[in-house]
Amino acid sequence: MQVGKVVGRAISTVKHKSFQGVKLLLVQALDGKGQPDGDPVLTVDTLGAGPGMRVLISSDGKGAREVVGSKDSPVRWLTIGVLDE
Repeated sequence: MQVGKVVGRAISTVKHKSFQGVKLLLVQALDGKGQPDGDPVLTVDTLGAGPGMRVLISSDGKGAREVVGSKDSPVRWLTIGVLDE
């Protein structure tokens, strides 16, 4: 699990079938000092997070695949919490 900041939404007309109807966010992981840590990642969001919000993300691909309902999905990252400011 990692803390991150939502930096945008992903919208695509061509995508894997498991992403149909799924909200995708671009999240920048943050280090312990709140600074960017690596490249932003694409996460599945079912919590209603939006740009500028701090979130908790997980790279548990199995859990993310359960959320999208497909064992064959290429999804890896999942938004699992929205942090209070």
